[in-house]
Amino acid sequence: MRTETNLLALVLAGGEGNRLYPLTAEHAKPAVGFVDGYRIIDFVLSNLVNSKISTIYVIAQYKPDSLIRHIDAVWGRRGTGAGSRIQVLLPRSDNAADRFKGTADAVYRNLGLIARHRPEVVAVFAADHVYRMDVRQMVDAHLDRRAYVTVAAVPMPIEKARSFGVMVTDANGRITLFQEKPERPAPMPTDPTRAYGSMGNYLFDPDVLAGLLHRARKNGGTDFGRDVLPALARCPRVFAYDFASNQVPGVQAYEETAYWRDVGTIDALKAAQDDASGFQPRFNLGNPRWPIHRGHNSSRGL
Repeated sequence: MRTETNLLALVLAGGEGNRLYPLTAEHAKPAVGFVDGYRIIDFVLSNLVNSKISTIYVIAQYKPDSLIRHIDAVWGRRGTGAGSRIQVLLPRSDNAADRFKGTADAVYRNLGLIARHRPEVVAVFAADHVYRMDVRQMVDAHLDRRAYVTVAAVPMPIEKARSFGVMVTDANGRITLFQEKPERPAPMPTDPTRAYGSMGNYLFDPDVLAGLLHRARKNGGTDFGRDVLPALARCPRVFAYDFASNQVPGVQAYEETAYWRDVGTIDALKAAQDDASGFQPRFNLGNPRWPIHRGHNSSRGL
């Protein structure tokens, strides 16, 4: 495993989360409580920190105050290694012209970080999912394939894939087409009953990322899912990373293999909370070998 790879992580945490209202009336979606003091953003940050990634920026916008307080309280003191800490990035001002217009626009406006850090790989990860992942395994697959872009793909039943971005791949995992919430999702090459859903986690060659974002900007594009990803199918070295192949230590036999949930609605959030409860939960929050870090209190105090 190439733990020495210089990696810059950008965590997208600026969404309003309208489907989680009223929980998002005062808080950004990633700052919404999960259970027992956990916040939704703690999952992606724990995965990055446990993977020994030390340069992490959280890009925020919508009602960021409680998110910033939580990151300062839980992650500011914890850090990510010697001389490192997680930093929050906000728009330069509240003026409409300075606000991020979408996920791709948010990263575009922070491209200066690439020049400053000169990473070998840039990770752009969503902040609003519940899962465990050794990110370094995905990085290794990205580098082994000499990929320009790698998209984390979760196998899911065909009928559920209609609500997600779906990747069509060849037998080698190269992405040949993106389908955005398709009525008829394309199946995985190895399983006609399941499709590859996008997890919203991407690895980029830094120069390729900059080129994609400049092109999207020129064409008025502001969103990764809508404006950047569809163009990737024309690139020769864009691959899906099968999340089911990711091996995290300490996962118990009773847990669901490759557990990942998009908790973008009240029903989905409640279902994931149930999955993390009980004597033998589908997703065990108490794994000491891959801990999910949290605050000391629940939603009070945000």
